[in-house]
Formats: sequence, structure tokens, C-alpha cells
Amino acid sequence: TSSSSRRILAARDKLAAVSSEEHCNFCNRSEYHQIWACVEHRLALVGRMAEMVSQGDDAAAAAAPPKRDPIEAALSIMRRMPPNKIAHNLNAICNLIPEHADELLQRVDQPLEEAKCKDTGRAYLLCDYNRDGDSHRSPWSNKYDPPIDDGFVPSEKLRRLEVEANTLFDCYRELYFEGGTSSVYLWELDGDDFAGCFLIKKKVSGHEFVTEGCWDSIHVVEVNLEDNGKAANYKLTTTVILTMDVQKESVGDTNLSGTLTRTAEKRSVIDAEHTHMHNMGTLIEDTETDIRVNMDALYIQKTREVVNNIRSPQTGPSQGAAFTASLNEAVKRHAR
Repeated sequence: TSSSSRRILAARDKLAAVSSEEHCNFCNRSEYHQIWACVEHRLALVGRMAEMVSQGDDAAAAAAPPKRDPIEAALSIMRRMPPNKIAHNLNAICNLIPEHADELLQRVDQPLEEAKCKDTGRAYLLCDYNRDGDSHRSPWSNKYDPPIDDGFVPSEKLRRLEVEANTLFDCYRELYFEGGTSSVYLWELDGDDFAGCFLIKKKVSGHEFVTEGCWDSIHVVEVNLEDNGKAANYKLTTTVILTMDVQKESVGDTNLSGTLTRTAEKRSVIDAEHTHMHNMGTLIEDTETDIRVNMDALYIQKTREVVNNIRSPQTGPSQGAAFTASLNEAVKRHAR
């Protein structure tokens, strides 16, 4: 091949570059002579060239990067994409590797979409946890839209807990967000263990300089029962997706978007006071509050500091000009 030929030529040139007055150890001649003048020397050089080419092939094979898992590669790409274009980029990657689309949709959190329950008229949120094929299950009616015959629904016992969770989480959303939409979906795991997804979406538009903004909270809880159901271990993964489009004459059109993921775990007893909803609710509340505080006090403030250090605000000169003009007017009035 052309690469092997190049390695052969490189090996020949490398060996030929040896000093022409090098002592010949191959033919045991005492005098110095040209390196290519000795037959034995030539044969030895050919052998060394073959060895170098072989080593080059092995080194190239060893240096070649291992084949990367397409899922890990796709997730790495998604982590570097703009957060406000998650849905668009995820759809593009799924089109490139359709055989891994289902797993990608499960592992990549994207902005939540809303739908309206046809039976109750109440809004609910769409995600991969209430999807079966192209249909989504409403937490209010427990029915799929579009209707399907064999769609997954929780057991009767878990459904009662799901109804309670939706009622309580709706109150939580109203108290903390003063609007928006919330949904809770539960499903069974092995044995008596179960998991749940708690969702909140709050949109903002026309608020001060924010032309459009959205807060998406995705809380996934895994519940593993212990001590014959007298205690449980709760594992929480929380993802918050924040997008804000800001329009202001002094700064122009600006987009501030980001995602933040946190995990938490705790073990709690289960009794009349510490029910599953109490234990999951306090864990979700504490984690979301921590994210909200960090996002405002750390990430947004840090972004503001970076932006202020790389640009010079224009408010100073304009304010100075206005102040000078007012002084001139005052002097003119005094002169009259």
C-alpha cells in the first residue's frame, strides 16, 4: 500500500543517512567504506528495513484510537451543543443513528412539551416516561393520546399513589412557581420497588426585558424498599433546563441558556408520618432549592462577571453627556 511504501522509503533514508565512514560490523572489514558498498551490509540493511516497517505497522495499529461507542459519542456531542437547541440537535443525531434513537431519547433530557387531556381538559407534560410508541399517557385520565390498546399503565396500587402525587405536586408547583404545568408518572421495578418522574414547566414572556423564558425541572426518583417495606432508599437525579431570551436596546438580543444536573440519595423510614410522598417530596424540594440558589448566585453571577470583564458598558459616556447638558442649561438660565 502507499502507506507501507512511504514507511519503507523512510526506513531506507533513515539508515542511509548513517555516516559513510561508519565501521562495518557486518563484514568485519577493518577499513572504512561506503555504507552501501558492502553486499553483507546491504542485506543487513534490508533486514533492518523490514523490521522497521513491521514495527511501524504494529505501532500504527496500536496507536489507532479504539472504536468508540456511538451512544457515548452522541452524548459527548450533546453536552457541547447549545442548551436552547437540544431538541433540534437530538433529532438530528437520532436521524444519523436511528438504531440507537430509543436509548438516546431516554438518556438525554430535553425541554418538556405540553398537551391537553381530552377527558379532563387539564394540561400535562410529555416526556419519555409517559410515552409508548407515538402516544403519551395523561396522568389525569390514565389514557393514551392517540389511543392504543396495549399501552403501559401502572398497577392499581401504584396508580393511587400516582394520583396522590399529581395532586400534591400540583400544589407544590403553584406555591413555588405561581403558574406553569406539572405532571407525575410512576412505574414498577423489580419486586415492590418502583420509580417516578416529577416534571414542572414554567414559561415566562414579556417580563421586564425577558421576551421569552422557560424553566423545565425533571426529577427522576428510584425507590428501593428495605426491611420488609419499613424503610426505603431513594435515589434522585434532577435536571433543570433554563432558557431566557433577553431583548434590551443597550445590549441587543441576548440568549442565556443552560442545564444543570444534580444527584441525591437518602434512606428514610416509612410510617404514617414519613410516607413515600413525604420522603420523595422533601428530597425533591431540597435538591431543587439548592439548584435554584446555585444557578442564581453562582452561575448567572459568574456569567455576568465574565461578560462585564470582556466588554465596556456604554452607559457611562451617555450619562456624562446628559449631566453636562443639564449643567449647561443651568448656567444659561442663571446668566439670564
